[in-house]
Amino acid sequence: MTTAIDPDIGAREALRLLGPDPDNWVPDRLDIDHNVTIIGGSGTGSVFAFALRRAGIGHVTVIDAAEDEVHAGLWLNRARMNKLRTPKNLPGPELGIPALSFQAWYEARHGIEAYEAIDRIPRVLWAEYLSWYRQFLGIQVRYGTRLVRIEPADGFLRLHLEVNGEPKVETSRKVILGNGVGGGGGPYIPTVLSKNLPRHLYAHTADAIDFAALQGKTVAVLGGAASAFDAAGVALEAGAKAVHLFARRSAIASVPVIRVRGYPGAYDNYPSVSDEARWFQAWRFRQAGSTPPPDAIERVIKFPNFHLHLAAPWTSVEERHGQIISYVNGETFEFDFAIAGTGYFVDPVARPELADFSQHILRWRDRYQPPADLRDDELGAYPYLGRGHEYQEKEPGTAPYLKNIHVYNPTGFVSFGLPIGDIPSIKRDVPAVVSRISHDLFFEDWDHHQTRITGDIAPDFEDSLYAAAVWKQNVGALVS
Repeated sequence: MTTAIDPDIGAREALRLLGPDPDNWVPDRLDIDHNVTIIGGSGTGSVFAFALRRAGIGHVTVIDAAEDEVHAGLWLNRARMNKLRTPKNLPGPELGIPALSFQAWYEARHGIEAYEAIDRIPRVLWAEYLSWYRQFLGIQVRYGTRLVRIEPADGFLRLHLEVNGEPKVETSRKVILGNGVGGGGGPYIPTVLSKNLPRHLYAHTADAIDFAALQGKTVAVLGGAASAFDAAGVALEAGAKAVHLFARRSAIASVPVIRVRGYPGAYDNYPSVSDEARWFQAWRFRQAGSTPPPDAIERVIKFPNFHLHLAAPWTSVEERHGQIISYVNGETFEFDFAIAGTGYFVDPVARPELADFSQHILRWRDRYQPPADLRDDELGAYPYLGRGHEYQEKEPGTAPYLKNIHVYNPTGFVSFGLPIGDIPSIKRDVPAVVSRISHDLFFEDWDHHQTRITGDIAPDFEDSLYAAAVWKQNVGALVS
């Protein structure tokens, strides 16, 4: 008879050795529901919930607009790659506890050799690991809860929510925006599509696309980065008659500018780099372009009905009898459907939850003026974040509550040199945010803590414990 072995035994032992979670040290406040509210219940929300718990910060809630775990986040929804684009051994949600890592989880279930055999992490397995992580650590996510608006109040934030379609207001001292790639603005849809075509004829890769409906159809994909190739791959695998991918550049971007910043010196110290140098690195990345992984390209080029168009931006398009007619470089093409793999724009004004104060948010264009040859209006729209990823005021003193909103989404790219929210940002930036939250909550309640650490303290024991052992000088014995 074979005895079943619990694959989580290593993780359980690691938590036992780590010791119990610290008690919540943040004093309760009247009319405050939460110390921290985390927006986004997928991987980011789970990691922050665990990190805050280990920092002794209680009354933390995690909300997600999705109806349930399966529909939350991108890994089982908008993500269409077969494998993650990052190396399999990058530090991630485990936060320095090896037994909580993907590697430990995978090896416990499939063996060491199986892990050694994979080059990068399969996307679906990553989603399965994150689900295990959340359940194993007992992290509760309130699904069906959407943030509608953040309203600044006196010493806290009033959160206007929709809970299963019903309005509700809750209060929180801190908010973490872990709301994904579109969380700082939204999907960028080229105006050539939005102004000339009905919405049912095109989609953005951020949309829930019915790829099965594209079987036998001729599909156009705009964009030359990973999401465009991923969408083209899924369309081809779904049986599209033909897929044409149109890239603006004369060659697909292949220089991994961001990757060379991954060594510890640059990674750990990047937030201290000068504004001038950080701007230049962001500009340099924009010039080089976002590189799709080789397997994303290999996925599509194996299909004879895939066609790649270089230096081929769409400038003119129309709808005719339910078809898309596009004119590119002097040629006319006819498509049944178009997919924009064109990324996302950054603009806090476009986010309804920030509507009450978006005009007060400090942007990079407000803080740094680059030389004329390095100008980039899109980079200038990014928020200029503090060391704890907090929004900062454009005019000091006009919006002090902004420091209580911590931004953990790709809008931190210019400030921190990485697409914040992706796996590479976890090791450095989650602790930075948690440290800042801890600092702020502690000093906002300094009077309470000063009393706690300097007030009367009960002794551990009375002096009677050692009284009998105290040396008593025998005066007579000392007389000669």
